[in-house]
Amino acid sequence: METRLTRRPGQPGTKRFVRRFGERLVCVRYLYDTEKECRHKTIELIVETVPWQPNARRPRRQDEEMVAVRIAWSESELRERAKRLGAIWRPVQRLWEMRWIDAKRLGSMSVVSPGESRSGSLTSRRSLCGSTSTSS
Repeated sequence: METRLTRRPGQPGTKRFVRRFGERLVCVRYLYDTEKECRHKTIELIVETVPWQPNARRPRRQDEEMVAVRIAWSESELRERAKRLGAIWRPVQRLWEMRWIDAKRLGSMSVVSPGESRSGSLTSRRSLCGSTSTSS
């Protein structure tokens, strides 16, 4: 099935459902089934509303936070740019250690998750998902 059209309350094709469901109507969708050669009309309704307080969002990473970055050996230009940005080569782990803002400036590289480094340690490192790990 393929969704070809989604209508919000008040748009053409939704008026009957707005009269019936009122404020609970979220949208009306038109689904097309090529195998059965038919069109389905579905609706999305609000069935429950409860109080909710959103948590304050914090950035996953601070710009000054140190991250471990893997740069391929064949990427000599990228390695040189990392050196100019102040990155430190960690030979035991075979990784570059640099500030997150500098890693973002480099662009074409991979930030290494804490469990992925070789033996040894780096200060504070985070994976792309944002979980913190400090090893020593």
